[in-house]
Amino acid sequence: MATPHLLLDRYIDAESPLHAQDARVKLLLTLALVVALALLPAGAWVALLVFALIIWTAVYQAHIGLLRTMRRSLVALPFALVAVTLLITRPGELLLSWSFGPWRLAITDAGVTAFLSVLVKSWLSVQAMLLLMSITHFADLLRALRQLRLPPVLVAILGFAYRYLFIMTDEAQRMLRARECRSAALPGQPAGGSITWRAAVVGRMVGTLFIRAYERSERVYVAMLSRGFNGNLVSLDERPLSPNERGFTLLGTAAAAAVVWASYLFG
Repeated sequence: MATPHLLLDRYIDAESPLHAQDARVKLLLTLALVVALALLPAGAWVALLVFALIIWTAVYQAHIGLLRTMRRSLVALPFALVAVTLLITRPGELLLSWSFGPWRLAITDAGVTAFLSVLVKSWLSVQAMLLLMSITHFADLLRALRQLRLPPVLVAILGFAYRYLFIMTDEAQRMLRARECRSAALPGQPAGGSITWRAAVVGRMVGTLFIRAYERSERVYVAMLSRGFNGNLVSLDERPLSPNERGFTLLGTAAAAAVVWASYLFG
């Protein structure tokens, strides 16, 4: 069973110009791109294509795998389906309509444009975040957030959530391994009981997993306190951004803002 560590950190140790950039630069540029995507007007297909080409070029340069990144980013589409109401709430030219008793639903061209824009924006935003996570160590991201003056408590919560994710996974793998060792099936008969019995077993496993993971996390926290942890994540790399890194960050942010401005100016 693959662990989250292998899935998230698979390409971090690769060598590319993007990998070599400071985590603060990569984080700020990714945030600028995501914000620019959110600010684009509905139907700005040329601007969306420009941002898509930027993301895909960066993915190619990082040697991550473009098709793999596109496929994994599709996880955002089901969540973006909450925008389906845009199809019937935006005024515009009528395309389709249905009548349900006293109610009438009408799909307009403006609604279709807005809905598709939300889907594409969400898809590209997830690709940008996947790219960031694939070329940056999580510890470097936490240090970048701290150096960018994010509240220390929030940075600590993010760090613990990431590390305790592996504790949960490890405990779940132990329980699944134990269940397999204690399971048996007679020849010609399926293993296990009814669906109700299986649901009850899964429910008890989830409850046990929560208790065991909580107890182990407490032991980890006590071990951290015994080693001098005082609530602050200490790092030896606290250098300021170089002039070149500052200029590159400003240039990338200005370019994203220029694309958004041009999309409003030229429609």
